[in-house]
Amino acid sequence: MTMQEIVDQLNKWAYEYYVLDNPSVPDTRYDALYDQLVLMERQTGVTLPDSPTRRVGGQPIKNFEQHRHLQRLYSLDKAQSFGELAEWVDKINKEIGEAYFSVEIKYDGLTISVTYRDGKLVGASTRGNGIVGEDVTEQVKTIRSVPLTIPFKGLCELQGEGIMRLSVLDKYNDAHPNDKLKNARNAAAGAIRNLDPKVTASRNLDVVFHSHGLCDGLDVGSQSGLVDFFKTCGMKTSYVFQRLRTFDEIRQIIEQIGRDRSEYDFLIDGVVIKVDDFALREELGYTDKFPKWAVAFKFDAEQVTTELCDVTWQVGRTGKLTPVGELRAVELCGATIKRATLNNYGDISRKRLKRGCSVFVRRSNDVIPEILGAADDNGTEIVKPDLCPACGSPLQEVGAHLYCVNATDCRPQIVARLSHYCSKNACDIEGLSDKTVMLLVDKLGVRSVADLYALTEERLLSLAGIQQKKADNILKAISDSKGVELSKFIFALGLDNVGTVTAKDLAVRFGSIDGLSTATAEQLTEIDGVGDVVAEGIVQYFCEKQNLDIISQLKDIGINPIYKTKTVSGAFVGKKVVLTGSLSAYTRGQAGKLIEERGGELSASVSKSVNLVIAGQDAGSKLDKARSLGIEIIDETRFTQMLEE
Repeated sequence: MTMQEIVDQLNKWAYEYYVLDNPSVPDTRYDALYDQLVLMERQTGVTLPDSPTRRVGGQPIKNFEQHRHLQRLYSLDKAQSFGELAEWVDKINKEIGEAYFSVEIKYDGLTISVTYRDGKLVGASTRGNGIVGEDVTEQVKTIRSVPLTIPFKGLCELQGEGIMRLSVLDKYNDAHPNDKLKNARNAAAGAIRNLDPKVTASRNLDVVFHSHGLCDGLDVGSQSGLVDFFKTCGMKTSYVFQRLRTFDEIRQIIEQIGRDRSEYDFLIDGVVIKVDDFALREELGYTDKFPKWAVAFKFDAEQVTTELCDVTWQVGRTGKLTPVGELRAVELCGATIKRATLNNYGDISRKRLKRGCSVFVRRSNDVIPEILGAADDNGTEIVKPDLCPACGSPLQEVGAHLYCVNATDCRPQIVARLSHYCSKNACDIEGLSDKTVMLLVDKLGVRSVADLYALTEERLLSLAGIQQKKADNILKAISDSKGVELSKFIFALGLDNVGTVTAKDLAVRFGSIDGLSTATAEQLTEIDGVGDVVAEGIVQYFCEKQNLDIISQLKDIGINPIYKTKTVSGAFVGKKVVLTGSLSAYTRGQAGKLIEERGGELSASVSKSVNLVIAGQDAGSKLDKARSLGIEIIDETRFTQMLEE
């Protein structure tokens, strides 16, 4: 295709997507052709007048009055692999020093900008082309998650994503069998762009707020602070929000979101990563189309159709049963797919799945494939089980999930708990692979993690494949695990929905297992990233006798780690420090690390709470503000002296 043909095709698809809300191709096909155009433009140095790379979004439709945004709404650059994301993080850190990043879900809906003046909602619009959108004030007023008044008296534009929850979509379609909506994304966009506000109201939409434009008098200096402001206004915010520092932490959260997305009651198409501090964002600035301080990590979804041959049920370490679709083998994203995840029996019912029906299957990045829904109405009904498929015990229904309550004798639960406890991010007992753990359970009668510490050389050598050297290594690894850190021990216990990051936060906050075991749900939800579901799961874990018995046995063995606060000393203890300008001997990241190692706390902006400003060459407005506030200012020579004190 010539460059003009590519531009014409992309503009046609963009019109269908943004204006008609009736896309004819998946996002992945559009993105692939768009990337081809970007490459051609870069190679030739030519950009056609109507190229989609010249604009942020589509044109507003003519049926609505136009609304000019107080401040331009930008699109987001994208990272399509973890390699690209790592490069972006490194580039940010090299330019401004080690920064904190916010990570939140990228909802798949329609962007809405809401204007408030003197605390009252006075307007709402779509994004349009980023400069001019469509006025949808009356439609947005019907959305109950958008407050009509907020406790802020200035003029501000706040942005969010208009969505229709999947459970709401199901209820709507059940109530309108002759007028079913195709999917949640189009349902939300169609409702907001409907000329009759009553139609909008009938679809029970939500808006999840995530950004702001012009805000006159809003004293917020970070994305974390903005999210807190949204909450004080009674607005919905991202279901997942984390403030993180390293790429590894960011990747872990993205992978967790990828694993959990099938359980969400809404559509997502990626994750948004932003520099948290607004002052640092100002330093980074914008390109013609994107802010340099934000990027979208998009799940590279591909969809195929195949037959659902059967549904089997897997039992996890908590006893929760997870249905797995057994598929007729199909090629997807370069792999042969034979199985795909389902969430629970409600997921099976909601997607109208039957044994033998055709299904839509999607695979995103390295995440296990998921079944999106039935492609036809063929097949036989899938019956909800009432007995555990592994041990035959009765099942208990808790919320949306089924649980086997036979924690002591259900083999899959025992094996999964032991394998998790021995994993590298937990107690790191090297040599106890899944295969070896199964031997311990089946041949030596190991039933709990406490039983691992009663293993002897003689018993290990009785197992097939275990020689003297391997037995010695296993026993040493088991002994070494008694010195496990608190955060790893919390993770090793296998609390539902508690990953390594949350485990670290719990260790810092409560200091010991005893402290954590008595924590209330209210205390737990005070921790960033711990919501009501996670908190209730932790509280419930410490209410169950078998869990308390295991912890008591581990204490008797000598495993009762305490969080140890690192003692720091140096000239910066108790000081809040701002770095501005360039230093000759250190990068900003190096200087910041040295300050923190000596007890200081870094701040990206100058305020009354700052104790010290280190001014290098070409220091700018931060230096002027520090002088006006009477804050102590030092140069690089004095900084070097303080490092040595």
